Amino acid sequence: MTSRPLRIALLGSSRYPVRQPFAGGLEAFVFELAHGLTAAGHHVTVFAAPDSDMGLPWNVVPLRTLDMSETTRRLDPTTPEWVVAETHAYLSVMVSLGRAELGAFDVIHNHSPHYLPLAMAHTVDAPMLTTLHTPPLKWQEQAVALPGGVASRFVAVSEFTARQWNPISGPIPVILNGVDIAHRPMGPGGRYAVWTGRLVPEKGVTSAIAAARAAGIPLRLAGPIGDRAYFEAAVRPLLGDGAVYEGHLHREDLNTLVGGAAVALVTPHWDEPYGRVVAEALAAGTPVAAFARGGIPEILDASCGRLAAPGDIDGLSLALVEAMTLRRTDARARAERCCSHDVMVSQYLDQYRQLLCAPDMSAIEDVSA
Repeated sequence: MTSRPLRIALLGSSRYPVRQPFAGGLEAFVFELAHGLTAAGHHVTVFAAPDSDMGLPWNVVPLRTLDMSETTRRLDPTTPEWVVAETHAYLSVMVSLGRAELGAFDVIHNHSPHYLPLAMAHTVDAPMLTTLHTPPLKWQEQAVALPGGVASRFVAVSEFTARQWNPISGPIPVILNGVDIAHRPMGPGGRYAVWTGRLVPEKGVTSAIAAARAAGIPLRLAGPIGDRAYFEAAVRPLLGDGAVYEGHLHREDLNTLVGGAAVALVTPHWDEPYGRVVAEALAAGTPVAAFARGGIPEILDASCGRLAAPGDIDGLSLALVEAMTLRRTDARARAERCCSHDVMVSQYLDQYRQLLCAPDMSAIEDVSA
């Protein structure tokens, strides 16, 4: 098993740049993983959307999108341009990796939910590891079901996500997403609740506002507005009366906001594959009240948070009040045990080295049989 520095390619999102303030959890994850691998002495190249700013000593290569011609726009108005741009980005990078035009890599670590890296993994000499950050998507499943199987190994971000993928991929290992605790000092707490995340319907910020208001606790919100129409119609009318939108914050300002809260609310209206905002709150020493959905119950225990049934506003309001009584040191300790960035980086390095010792990555089982 090699102990030399590895040349690692990280495939990120073609839609959202990896730069602060982060568009979402995937971009923050790729940023911190790249820095962790670099700090461990490895050579990291990140392939991500244009305008990504990693602050790395190694390479950041923009994924090439395609600006369609006016003729094509006119003759084929039904295909969304973002679909074409995303497909072109991953087709281009996989072709270039297959031709070794982008340099030689020991391992390719795929974080994209797009199907092309999976479908084309067999065209690249370097072995591929794919982290599953989402539930199975239709295009991903058809890539896995191609004749001969898919030339990538998988890791899931939670047991919940692994179970969702099991009928498609078979059993896969789990590596919980870590957060860089060293750069998240424990905050002092305060007298308000906090909610962070993308302002889109599936994140359920309206439930957080309702629960905080029922408990009589001020609420401060932060995150990118991912759906402007939703924000204007459903969120903005609820602001005021103790609910304040702080904007889309850089990591340091976000850490200060979360660390100054008495409790963090996490209110997904869908099954979160992991729940990064939970880990970030615990790292700041802030207890969490959350809907019990997806991978969130794997992170929270009675020492650091309270769970409510999905959609139960009264239950969430009670959970909020109870979570405020928990010790901040216990929340921080839970993050150190279960959400360690250093442990995550070490586990991924183990996966890379197992790939390099595998006799033939093209022989991964055909799960379509």
